[in-house]
Amino acid sequence: MRQVLNVCHLSLLLGAQLFPGWLLAQDDEKPTFPLETIYAKREKNAVRGFITHFKLSLSTGAGSTFMKHDLDNFGVFQRPGYAPRIFPVGTSVFPKYSNWVNLVSTDTLSLMPDSFLVSGDTAQLRFKGKALNIPINLTLHYEFLKRYRIGGGYSFEAIFLRDFNSTTFQDRIGSFQPTNPSGIMKKYYGFAGVSFYRLDQFLFTGDVQIGGYNPGNNFTKSLITKGVYVNLGVTVEQEFSENLRVFIRPSYDIKKYTLSIPGSGGNSIVHKMNAAYVQFGLTYSLPELPKCFLKDCKIQMNHAHGNKEYRSRVHPFYKKQNPGYGENHPKLIKDKAKNKRKLNPY
Repeated sequence: MRQVLNVCHLSLLLGAQLFPGWLLAQDDEKPTFPLETIYAKREKNAVRGFITHFKLSLSTGAGSTFMKHDLDNFGVFQRPGYAPRIFPVGTSVFPKYSNWVNLVSTDTLSLMPDSFLVSGDTAQLRFKGKALNIPINLTLHYEFLKRYRIGGGYSFEAIFLRDFNSTTFQDRIGSFQPTNPSGIMKKYYGFAGVSFYRLDQFLFTGDVQIGGYNPGNNFTKSLITKGVYVNLGVTVEQEFSENLRVFIRPSYDIKKYTLSIPGSGGNSIVHKMNAAYVQFGLTYSLPELPKCFLKDCKIQMNHAHGNKEYRSRVHPFYKKQNPGYGENHPKLIKDKAKNKRKLNPY
């Protein structure tokens, strides 16, 4: 045993004489040569790194608006074979309105012995209706701390008004469809969101939109008073790549407007037009790194030429890929369906 220890001691002394920096390097755990002579320090564009946090989204889908209004200061006049009319309660004259939803239309339909009259001061009168919505929505938002987002958006929304039906005296009061039932509604809003859950490849983000809206040219805007609207939704996203996502967003709109009725003694009707939507779309962001300038470069991972870093030329923007290593072809040919009956393992 003593001979073995002497041999080890002699080996250490001989190593220290032949390589004087070796023992020091082992003690300090530092390299014996500067790494910057081999690896260049990579430079990144700070402006581009900031811009890549901005996300541009385009979506479409469908929605259903649930419209309703009370007629507390009006009565309903129903003549068989015609759509219902309303009239103001407590006036000396008897003007009749055939449309009181998106514009105000009067007519001179006469009373007949079989006509039905009911006043809003003696009964609860209410009409409900629906509308089909087809939105096209464009948003821009900024993401930070990997879970928060803030931004704004603008949308064009085709709206098609359907029949309105009375909720009372349904056996005596018929339905009606407003004139000029279709139009384009415009919305502009700011929004904020928080990502709160991840399930495998799916990210869930709750968000709220607050803004204004323009109901469209099929509404008499000079008679309408409207306020802000609020939209609550949950966005479910799946990443196609680091720059491209697909998402679906169910949401619910809360909004209303007040329609003034000329010739009714200053009366007006409050219309609630809440809506439910399901929208789907794509989200794109500018890549943080520029594309490699070498046309023949086939490297799949993020890499450097000199002191500048580039992304791969063969990395599709629409395909999920880990930028740390190439995975353009994560599934071997032998495992693909087209090679099921072939013997070639590659």
